[in-house]
Amino acid sequence: MKTDRLIGILSVLLQRERTTAPELAEKFEVSRRTINRDIETLCRAGIPISTAQGAGGGIRIMEGYRMDRTLLTSKDMQMILAGLRSLDSVSGSSYYSQLMEKLKVGASDFVSGRDSVLIDLSSWYKETLAPKISLIQDAVEERRQIAFRYYAPGGESLRQIEPYYLIFKWSSWYVWGWCGHRRDFRLFKLNRMEGLKKLPEEFSPRQVPLPDLSNERIFPANIRVRALFAPESKWRLVEEFGPGCFTEQEDGLLLFQMDYTDQETLLGWLLTFGAQVEVLEPESVKEKLLKTAEKIISFYRK
Repeated sequence: MKTDRLIGILSVLLQRERTTAPELAEKFEVSRRTINRDIETLCRAGIPISTAQGAGGGIRIMEGYRMDRTLLTSKDMQMILAGLRSLDSVSGSSYYSQLMEKLKVGASDFVSGRDSVLIDLSSWYKETLAPKISLIQDAVEERRQIAFRYYAPGGESLRQIEPYYLIFKWSSWYVWGWCGHRRDFRLFKLNRMEGLKKLPEEFSPRQVPLPDLSNERIFPANIRVRALFAPESKWRLVEEFGPGCFTEQEDGLLLFQMDYTDQETLLGWLLTFGAQVEVLEPESVKEKLLKTAEKIISFYRK
């Protein structure tokens, strides 16, 4: 326990300009006397810690001190580099690649030549996505509002928000912030933004609730769909919903059952299968598919 506490105290000191013995005692749930002994132990280990009494005093590490990499294991370094590499895949600058080089310098014992975890967060929209991510990161740090035109299923609108979090989920990037138009916190998809710009207006940070990103919250399932798919579609069903989403029938057809969120999205998805799917229910989806097919036929017959 003492070793874990010493590493924890060192971590706090490396992240903050200064702290106090009462703060550390409260954080690690020990007495001030124990903290003082821990500080002495760290000093004897060669870590240059200074303490000062009175107003403006406290405990701090002398400027210029660099943490010994032996605090990190080989696996720790691999995971850190994997995370930095994933951020570099959507970065519009060389910041993350330079940071990786700094970590690798003198760390040959920790970084092997073989990377076992590769994460690429980029997309087809990397050329337009990277500048957006960079601008929003700057706006969050500077507490500056951002404005953009937003395209949503209900139409397009001009939005002005206070940005707080950049989020990568469901294979896309989002920003979570306070929307002046809705007077509430909202999640916005970066690929639906146009004309994104940082405004001169600063804002005072609010009490920000963490976004609820559960599938049940963002994609409430309210449409129960049953359909028969041709065997040739099995790979897509497994890829998109897993092998438990269908039951293979005696004739080889796949009985698919799933709860879906949005009817328009469901219709678009079903149409990508062409004649390899027959919808059994709900009836409203069958009727819309029939009308869509009739319109398509009329277009091409003309």
